[in-house]
Amino acid sequence: MTGQPRTLGVIGTLVWDRIFERDGRSEPVEEWGGIGYALGALSTSIPDGWRLLPILKLGRDLAEKGRRFVRGIPGVDDSGIVVVPEANNRVDLRYQDESRRQERLSGGVPPWTWPELAPFVDLCDALYVNFISGFEMELQTAQALRVGYRGPTYADLHSLFLHMTRHGERVPRSLEAWEAWLRCFDAVQMNEDEFELLGAQGDSWALAAGALGPDLRLITVTLGDRGAAYVSSSDFEDDPGRWRRSGALTVSTGARSGRVAPHEAPRVGDPTGCGDVWGATTFARLLGGDDLETAMTRANRMAGRNVEHRGARGLFRHLAGRLSHVEEDA
Repeated sequence: MTGQPRTLGVIGTLVWDRIFERDGRSEPVEEWGGIGYALGALSTSIPDGWRLLPILKLGRDLAEKGRRFVRGIPGVDDSGIVVVPEANNRVDLRYQDESRRQERLSGGVPPWTWPELAPFVDLCDALYVNFISGFEMELQTAQALRVGYRGPTYADLHSLFLHMTRHGERVPRSLEAWEAWLRCFDAVQMNEDEFELLGAQGDSWALAAGALGPDLRLITVTLGDRGAAYVSSSDFEDDPGRWRRSGALTVSTGARSGRVAPHEAPRVGDPTGCGDVWGATTFARLLGGDDLETAMTRANRMAGRNVEHRGARGLFRHLAGRLSHVEEDA
């Protein structure tokens, strides 16, 4: 394997965003979003010797623009992109305040099936999954992925906690079969509101600790400008390469938890994509050898830096501390 790059598969959805009422503008801002935020963060934080393989379905109407955007991100191999005849996902975002927004989804590429996914994930040494639309895969496919893929997996469950009305509006919901969903991945991520929706009732932290075991090793919870928290199995190991080996024949007892506060004052700007940047950075740095709290500290810093950027175009430059005024073609 010497000299051969390792591959991080990235499952998600590339979205064309229209953002209303941001920065007091009367006209909407249109730009790439969705999994683009995570790709920008991964490109910045992934260790040397790794390449990124986005495993995406792109609607034919935006396929060329989407490919051009993805190809502009360093370290990305676009051979995992599949063009489908359906309209690409588009989201209208209307901000209510700095952290709350209304979303309306239109278009919609079909979910992956396991026979479609299997050849792509077979190429991957690790897998990052982000439920941008919430329709990337159904539970049955996620369960097949759990059985059929032996590398480490990290999943941001975000839009699994959103219901879509007949008008395309996204509204929060509790997640049916949440324990089954959580056990499809080695590590899962939620924001604070989503974490509170775990199960129909009961203490979320107790429910989370009870879900840990030989399948699920880590739950991270983003807390906005207060940083992030986690709960992990008592025998959790920082090295993702050991997640599927350690404890495979035993059941972990107990859990440990903690919180990592940001070391910088909150920044003013656009919070869109901060959770995506946070999770992507955390997983990338764990793959790079950081311990969990060090990786989370770096993720807090990158998410804070993302607030000062607009959209996913050029994000990798901004996160790396470089000038980002040179934009890719829309």
